[in-house]
Amino acid sequence: MDGWWDCRKLDCFFCRLLSSSISEQAVPLISKLYILKSKLFNLQSRGKSMEVINRQYELGNDLFKSFLDPYHQYTCAYYHDTEDLNTAQEKKLELICKKLQLTASDHVLDIGCGWGGFARFAAEKYHCRVTGITLSDSQVQLAEESCAGLPVRIKKLNYRNLTGEKKYDKILVCGMIEHVGYKNYPTFMDIVHRQLKDSGLFLLHTIGRNTSTTYGDPWTVKYIFRNAMLPSGKQLFHATEGKFILADWHTFGEYYDTTLMAWQKNFTQNWQTIQPQYDERFYRMWNYYLLCSAGAFRANDIQLWQILFAKKERGGNYHTVR
Repeated sequence: MDGWWDCRKLDCFFCRLLSSSISEQAVPLISKLYILKSKLFNLQSRGKSMEVINRQYELGNDLFKSFLDPYHQYTCAYYHDTEDLNTAQEKKLELICKKLQLTASDHVLDIGCGWGGFARFAAEKYHCRVTGITLSDSQVQLAEESCAGLPVRIKKLNYRNLTGEKKYDKILVCGMIEHVGYKNYPTFMDIVHRQLKDSGLFLLHTIGRNTSTTYGDPWTVKYIFRNAMLPSGKQLFHATEGKFILADWHTFGEYYDTTLMAWQKNFTQNWQTIQPQYDERFYRMWNYYLLCSAGAFRANDIQLWQILFAKKERGGNYHTVR
């Protein structure tokens, strides 16, 4: 970030570094401090929930428009039979809709709705109602603009403030649970369970870790996603036990490598259009973030999961979709 050193291919550098398992052999002091802090405190409490919003999602919509697709998807695309980012993101949205078995009569809750891309797609293609919640003013503004005239309602709301019972036919959490934190998983799953009708489906799209931890990568937590941490399968299933049954588990982390490389290409190509708002240090930081993330997925250090849950009261068998 400060320009002290550079690397022509940071994605390859991090892939090799993480593939060597050197991070398992030496744990820096800062990581040990983060571990202690994460166990003593709830780093994703209600009071801290705005820290990641202010650090990341209020950077300005122009920044995200510069490298995302027209649906403003800030999560992994589905590069099945395509090499184009925009097409792959539409395929991801279509995949989610099919897994949720959307119909025109459904009311969908999108927790952490971002800039409203899924809500717009689902309402346009499947004619269902969508309620999206986010804590970002910038996301609310753009989501409302892009979903104008559709059966979509966008709210600035903390998931903890969701009220009522069995209101929604389907629930989506796409790229948001990384901000919830392991201490809050049981509460989060209780709320989802309460909001979902007995016949409903719940799809969780998340980056995942191979092993359970209680803290996030120190650099990423400091500069990109404040207080974020990646869940493990064990942590997620412990929180859902007794509430949901597992209907499907789909992993496609290789596509996140491709997605991140496409974002980085768009970001560098469009840098001149947004440069007056950001400095060169930000440019180096953002490239570092995108490329080190791509390297982590390429090295299989982290994963991408779509997990489909149902209530046991739903009955019947779920037929998986790919």
